[in-house]
Amino acid sequence: MKRISLNVNGVERWVVADPKRSLADVLREQMMLTGCKVCCADGQCGSCTVLIDGKPIRACVTPMEKLTAGSKVVTIEGIGTPENLHPLQIAWMAHGSAQCGVCSPGFIMSAKALLDKNLNPTREEVRAWFHRNRNLCRCTGYKPLIDSVMDAAAIMRGEKTIYDVLPKAKEDGSILGTEYIRPSAVAKVTGTWDFGADVALKMPSGTLRLALVQAEVSHALIKNIDTAEAEKMLGVERIITWKDVGGKNAITGLITFPTNKGDGWDRPILCKEKIFQFGDAIAIVAADTEEHARAAAKKVKVELEVLPAYMSGFAALAPDAMEIHPGVPNAYYEQGVVKGGDTKPLMSSAAAMVDITTYCSRQPHLHLEPDCGEAFVDDDGVLTILSKSIGVHLHHAMICPGLGIPPEKLRLIQNPTGGTFGYKFSPTMEALLGVAALVTKKPVSLVYDQYQNITYTGKRSPANINIRLACDKNGKLTAMETDWWLDHGPYSEFGDLVTLRQAQFTGAGYHLENIRGKGRTVATNHAWGSAFRAYGSPQSFLASEIAIDMLAEKMGEDPFEFRYKNLYNENSTTPTGQKPEVLVLPKLFDMIRPKYQEAKKRCAEFNKANTDKKRGVGVALGIYGCGLDGPDSSEARVEMTPTGFIVHSGWEDHGQGADLSAQTMAHEVLRATGVKPEQIGLVMADTFGPNGGPAGGSRSNVFCGNAIRVSAEMMLNAMKKPDGSFRTYKEMVAENIPLSYDGKWVAAACTDCSPDTAQGNPFPIYMYEVFLPEVEVDLETGETKVVKFTTSVDVGTIINKATVDGQIYGGLAQGIGLALTEDFEDLELHTNLKDCGIPYPKDVPDDIEILYLETPRDLGPFGAAGVGEAPLTAPHPAILNAINNACGVRVFRVPALPEVIRMGLEAKAGKPTAKSELQHN
Repeated sequence: MKRISLNVNGVERWVVADPKRSLADVLREQMMLTGCKVCCADGQCGSCTVLIDGKPIRACVTPMEKLTAGSKVVTIEGIGTPENLHPLQIAWMAHGSAQCGVCSPGFIMSAKALLDKNLNPTREEVRAWFHRNRNLCRCTGYKPLIDSVMDAAAIMRGEKTIYDVLPKAKEDGSILGTEYIRPSAVAKVTGTWDFGADVALKMPSGTLRLALVQAEVSHALIKNIDTAEAEKMLGVERIITWKDVGGKNAITGLITFPTNKGDGWDRPILCKEKIFQFGDAIAIVAADTEEHARAAAKKVKVELEVLPAYMSGFAALAPDAMEIHPGVPNAYYEQGVVKGGDTKPLMSSAAAMVDITTYCSRQPHLHLEPDCGEAFVDDDGVLTILSKSIGVHLHHAMICPGLGIPPEKLRLIQNPTGGTFGYKFSPTMEALLGVAALVTKKPVSLVYDQYQNITYTGKRSPANINIRLACDKNGKLTAMETDWWLDHGPYSEFGDLVTLRQAQFTGAGYHLENIRGKGRTVATNHAWGSAFRAYGSPQSFLASEIAIDMLAEKMGEDPFEFRYKNLYNENSTTPTGQKPEVLVLPKLFDMIRPKYQEAKKRCAEFNKANTDKKRGVGVALGIYGCGLDGPDSSEARVEMTPTGFIVHSGWEDHGQGADLSAQTMAHEVLRATGVKPEQIGLVMADTFGPNGGPAGGSRSNVFCGNAIRVSAEMMLNAMKKPDGSFRTYKEMVAENIPLSYDGKWVAAACTDCSPDTAQGNPFPIYMYEVFLPEVEVDLETGETKVVKFTTSVDVGTIINKATVDGQIYGGLAQGIGLALTEDFEDLELHTNLKDCGIPYPKDVPDDIEILYLETPRDLGPFGAAGVGEAPLTAPHPAILNAINNACGVRVFRVPALPEVIRMGLEAKAGKPTAKSELQHN
């Protein structure tokens, strides 16, 4: 131990600490300065950035022994308070830069160090500073963060005031369509927003800390679990195995299609007889400290019989592959597509036809906040689980039978949550926490490190799609045929649904009367497939948007104009036979056409002046439906209080702005009463409240928003007096009028899609986007970067402009990662944020331009659709099309790594050995 004098946030402090311990741990655990967030613990993300003597340092990799006596340490808590904010914190709120907010303290501290030495930086200097200091954000696409620093600098130079920067309500008091600030923004920018790992530190004395005994192979039979040595380890209270689980010891997939050959009960809480994937939980160690729990976990001996591991759909479909779940074929679900007439004669008589196979990768979510949670049994005997769940009611139903307790004795509440991007649509640690709390009868917490977070959470399901697309002599599409498999890992939950998504979105956006297709969901031993932003559609559009580009090429037509003449028209239906609710694609193409012409000209000029690098422009369209298929629904409640209103909603927030949208929807109805936005409180994401449904598939803005609107309208009607004025709280009480109203909204006209034909009306509302990236390819190395990105978007009425901007910037950045760098394939390599290919600030262009078309949707709240999925539907095929435009290399799989593009360039130059690497066979 070492005693050292430090100046922490302007106060002289004596600190006694282990010299080897990180500054981040001392700040968080000894001084409770939890605004210093630890996400990666290896200096890759910058969330822990604090200042030491004015310099930004990553506290997670700075041992205490490196600090000298008297060092001045400044954390986010030391630069501003909720009552007295720093200009950076104000600008961060104004630009919606704190989406999930877990990276915000680190970025703000890093930016402060920059502005303390340079009060007039350029945008390029700000971006380079963040890049050099390894500040990562997965939510925003970085542009709003740069905007925030520029505005803060202007305030500090005296050129702007905070009132110039802060957004305001409209003159009539409405905040709909403005850039009004999120209710959670102040807490996020001051570091006082407690995420799950912060909650864990603040749990009561006696809380047990958990560690997992996990599989280190991908497929094996369990012969024996020996806990004897581990039980004797210091601080260990209990070691829990499958024998201690009171229920079915399985997580149910819940919604399993009737033709699925599995029963949906294939995912164990704790493995009993078999390991299905790397990282599977075998036992839980509960101890007095996390350090003791992890040490004991290493002493649990697991005897295994290792089996062949099928790490791809190719391997699992091989004739000699064993069944991963005995009795269930590895290809356990089949999805057909039958629309219109027979495609075979149309293919044979086509003027042109393309036949390609594309492969969309196992994209990792790369959310910065590792998975974490807590559980306890409350005074009423209710097991209460706090987690990052984005589907508290859904997860309640999925884990309750496995735990073996009555539904009324289980409660799930969402913690303040760092971004999930869909991985938490599946339960992860909820059941593990529940088992531990039930067995030990004590509060428990579990916090993954980043290695566990990457290797033991779900990933995007890879899809291998063969597509044949044909057109007539006029360039009009006549037929499409598809044949695909989707690798969903070992657990079937939602695997049939994401396989259906291929049928729903491959070829979407175009007038296509005749389609035939067949797809399979395949079990493998790689990471289990979970929801990821744009769920299912990136795989689909990778195939159809490259195919249509190549078909235009075959016909000698411009790819932009070829698409344009084939877009949905008044006679079109979607691939599922549904009539589009709006016809906006021609307008979106018209909006972006001048930008396309400018981009072609820019690229041509660059290429004329450069020989070692070439630029190109690509195009693609993307579409996504808002909702869970069929008659999806949502519930909400609005309650009147003496000081305003409270909205009760199941709407889970993982950075997308549920708090602000819920507040805005209610306020837009209730502002007639004179209520201000800040007088509307929120109680969200609790299974003891209304069921809003899961926050995925861009459904919440439509479904939860409509339910809140209905509840607020019921409240408004109850408050209304005969003369048109509104009753006060006291008058409502005096007249014995109810103070709470429950609303529900159902997509009653929607229907499920057939497993045989894929025909149906699955979604009430769709989102539409056109992507136009410009790329630069290094002809020697194959290295590619996106230098500009333009997009035209229609997501209906914009509820909050800053939120929608941020969703699109962030989605495009994830699309750049999907296209060029991101992957989770190699269990030895892809185990940290950097090696998984997450884009840093300089990997995403500052030049991003969004063109909005606002077409109100009849079924949307105030005309709104969703937004989150739209920007990640098809930016990656647009980037691959741009690469081809730049250097003539067609790549059919993502990520398009430099070596793949380089081999394509070599193949063009006459080295045929490289050709096989370009297409995933």
